Amino acid sequence: MKIPALPFTVTEWGAVPATEHPGVTGTAFWRTFMIGDLRVRSVEYTPGYLADHWCDRGHVLYVLGGELETELKDGRKFKLTAGMSYQVSDHGDAAHRSSTQTGAKLFIVD
Repeated sequence: MKIPALPFTVTEWGAVPATEHPGVTGTAFWRTFMIGDLRVRSVEYTPGYLADHWCDRGHVLYVLGGELETELKDGRKFKLTAGMSYQVSDHGDAAHRSSTQTGAKLFIVD
C-alpha cells in the first residue's frame, strides 16, 4: 500500500454518509474516505452478518468493538475482538470473508 500525496486531513466519521452493503445475512455499513487508490473506512457489521463474497484485496483491519470472525478460503478461522487487527496482502493465498454473531465495528485501510 502506498499512501498518495494528500494534505493533512482530519475525518469526522460521523459526518461521512454511510452506504449499505447487504451480506448473505446481516448488513455492513461503510463510511468511506477515498484518495487516489487508497480507501479508508469505518465499517459496522450488524449482528448475524456474513459477507456475500470472498475478498482477495489487501487490508489492514482493526477491530474497534464487538467480535469478528475471519475465515480464509483454505478453511482457517480467526476470531478477533476489540483491540486486535489483521494484515493481509493483495491477491495472495489468503482470500477471506468476515462474519459476526454479535456485531462489530472496524477501521480498515486498503
